[in-house]
Amino acid sequence: MKTHRILHISNHILTANKGADMAALPSSPLSTHVLNTGLGIPAVQIALSLHFVDKSTGNWSLLNTGLTDADGRCPGLISEASFIPGVYKIRFETEQYWKNLGEDCFYPYVEIVFRVTNPFQKLHIPLLLSRFSYCTYRGS
Repeated sequence: MKTHRILHISNHILTANKGADMAALPSSPLSTHVLNTGLGIPAVQIALSLHFVDKSTGNWSLLNTGLTDADGRCPGLISEASFIPGVYKIRFETEQYWKNLGEDCFYPYVEIVFRVTNPFQKLHIPLLLSRFSYCTYRGS
């Protein structure tokens, strides 16, 4: 009984600390969340990169890279000052994620290309992922 209470209190403290850590991160107008729909869990440690297309050349510029955390999220992708109207893409390196789970997959990576017209509006790009399919939508 005592051990159960200690675990409960410990989990509560860890959750509170996690919230404090997240609050310390700079606010990003762009967020993402990757879920492994086959297992019903967050997709942890997926490498991803954020890119912006140059209108004059059509070339992609790398803005940032990161890894999804224990919740399948990658906070701090871009600062509010850097988030301008234009075309962006997030590339998720899904093949390595599945290999790390001992699985094969059909899509070695997923690129989601999207247009930002109002940089003052928060934008959320979720990715629902299985070994042989994926889905995304515009979140807020």
